[in-house]
Amino acid sequence: MSLQFSVLASGSTGNAIFVETEEHSFLVDAGLSGKQMEGLFQHIGRDIGKLSGILVTHEHSDHIKGVGILARKYNLPIYANEKTWLAMDGLIGQVPVDQRFHFDMETVKTFGSLDIESFGVSHDAADPMFYVFHHNGKKLVLITDTGYVSDRMKGLISNAEAYVFESNHDVQMLRMGRYPWNIKRRILSDVGHVSNEDAALAMSEVAGDRTKSFYLAHLSQDNNIKDLARMSVTQTLESRGIIVGEQFDLYDTDPKVPTILTAV
Repeated sequence: MSLQFSVLASGSTGNAIFVETEEHSFLVDAGLSGKQMEGLFQHIGRDIGKLSGILVTHEHSDHIKGVGILARKYNLPIYANEKTWLAMDGLIGQVPVDQRFHFDMETVKTFGSLDIESFGVSHDAADPMFYVFHHNGKKLVLITDTGYVSDRMKGLISNAEAYVFESNHDVQMLRMGRYPWNIKRRILSDVGHVSNEDAALAMSEVAGDRTKSFYLAHLSQDNNIKDLARMSVTQTLESRGIIVGEQFDLYDTDPKVPTILTAV
């Protein structure tokens, strides 16, 4: 078996990504209820109880809502950095000490033939970080919840086979929408979320000869729609000389329906 993944849920209402190899499987975030998470696993034909652990990116509720529930019910290890653990205190309930593990930022943890690399992002959380999965020469990058993609991030995530990449909002929809200005300002800031156009610009710089796919993720339910995100990203990429469908493919993600379990 190769490195496989499914974006179980992605959006303002909850986020969760499943990643597996022949030896190990991980859930990255669990931002939905325990019951919803169980339904998503049934959808892809996988058993939550067989997970090697839950990797937490940051403490916002759309990423940790079901973390404590699943960990207690299925006796799962939870991995997060120290500041995120402190920020999660009181938000995920009591977790036994033997299920609490530290995964420091800018480090690599090895599980058999799978290396998981953590890296920092720019978001208004305690110490937000995302992950790169390395397995048998293949590379899967997960990066959402960042206000921008720095040169440091680009260097670390470049030339992966597959990306789950934030394309959170259309700037015009956000500016004209119902959100109060302080929320708009937060989303547009360097510690907010990446827009469709900025996502495409970053994608054009990190894609390489190995790159096969980008999954547009964490779309705002109020300030974006799938067709608009895909169109905006495609047009911006074309302005940089990249033709979608030739160099790589674009895929949608959904707040409720998992993507097909796909090999990297």
